Amino acid sequence: MAIGIRMKLEGVTAEQFEVMERSVDPDSNPPEGLIFHASGPIDGGWGVIDFWRSRELFDRFAQERIGSAVAAAGVSVTPDIREFSVHEHFPR
Repeated sequence: MAIGIRMKLEGVTAEQFEVMERSVDPDSNPPEGLIFHASGPIDGGWGVIDFWRSRELFDRFAQERIGSAVAAAGVSVTPDIREFSVHEHFPR
């Protein structure tokens, strides 16, 4: 069953998130298990909504790639990560 991940990155700007995105390089090196990704500005920072095939795959991605991406952007914030159940999603 798919899971949803909501991340809040307090104080992160669009420019910093772009550096993080380039570091992760999802176009050339897509994360295993990622179904859907969207991000944008929120009050006080940047927000991310992802759908993943499993929490294990998200956790592996976070451990292997998010930490270094955050460091590359010069960001010192710890992401506020919340998981939610996904009943269905389209397309499949």
